[in-house]
Amino acid sequence: MFLHDLGIVCSLGAGKPSVLAGLLQDAWPQPSPWRDLGIPAFAVDAELPVVPEGLQRFDCRNNRLLLAALQQLQPTLEPLLARVEPGRVGVVVGTSTSGIDEGEQAIDSLQRGAGLPERYHYRQQELGGAADFLAGCLGAAGPVLTVSTSCSSSANALASARRLLRLGVCDLVVAGGADALCRTTLQGFSALGLISRGRCNPFSRNRDGITLGEGAALFVMSREPALLAMLGVGAASEAYHISAPRPDGLGARAAMAAALADAGLEPGQIDYLNLHGTGTPQNDQMEARAVAGLFPKPPAASSTKAVTGHCLGAAGAIEAGICWLLLSDLNRDGRLPPQRWDGVPDPALPALNLAGLENRPAKPLQYCASNSFAFGGNNVCLAIGRT
Repeated sequence: MFLHDLGIVCSLGAGKPSVLAGLLQDAWPQPSPWRDLGIPAFAVDAELPVVPEGLQRFDCRNNRLLLAALQQLQPTLEPLLARVEPGRVGVVVGTSTSGIDEGEQAIDSLQRGAGLPERYHYRQQELGGAADFLAGCLGAAGPVLTVSTSCSSSANALASARRLLRLGVCDLVVAGGADALCRTTLQGFSALGLISRGRCNPFSRNRDGITLGEGAALFVMSREPALLAMLGVGAASEAYHISAPRPDGLGARAAMAAALADAGLEPGQIDYLNLHGTGTPQNDQMEARAVAGLFPKPPAASSTKAVTGHCLGAAGAIEAGICWLLLSDLNRDGRLPPQRWDGVPDPALPALNLAGLENRPAKPLQYCASNSFAFGGNNVCLAIGRT
């Protein structure tokens, strides 16, 4: 299905030009301690828009991130929406935190004896509230779905949007994801011993865990031709462990192989692979094995989580958005996002073709793939290309 436009906001900025520039620059942004927890994280710095009148019950940081991405799409959306009946417009959102931060603040207020904050509404923290909020903004009356599969949520949301279009249920779908930082997430990953002491260091021998982030990305998807398209989707649920990936990477490899087969591509045709690359010992080990097992000659690859953070339920859409940006006309030089790490390879891992600061493919970029792997072995790979 065709990907007409992208709205994106993350720690690198708000909007396509600023995010692309942040990806390709030489500078290495550093995470900052988040609130009183002191845990390093990549927070969004951009000023977020105000929720429209009539939708205040949905007002939370998570939905403001979505709104920031949606507003970037208006020039593309307006003419398309004018040609499509509201009942043929769908919304699919992936999220794992929704408005939990607002719920946490409300509980703090109750414990102090101050009662619930005036602006608090339980709809803020409902997982389904994100898609309902977007549908309200758009006036969409077609299918409104929220997908929550942990770190693959928004990758699965994009896959679901593609199915709605292929089945003829919708003519236009706005799809993607958002997740905002909150104490539950930061303390939960900290309790698992998975948080890095600073910025994550994917695929390094010295990697010590993830750095969390926040953000949102939304796509305008339809069957009308556009420059870029989602060519293939692969999913594989291995159910190996509730939180640990299967060590041999067979589930991840199956997802990548399925995405390539769905797109009608051979492994050697992928010009760039956006790695899930969390910086945890187990994830990077299994992903390196999966890539080495599928690609006779690994494509240029990098993990962009060292500059965006791991945005959890939004990661799949944000990183698919990164592939969209690289393939778009905005990336005139055909540059690739370099691997931000300490440059110390792990001899226990199969070698990957990690992109450097001056890495450019020998030919113009045509096809990219993006990996998203989640708790419970929910693995997704998306293949995106120029048409």
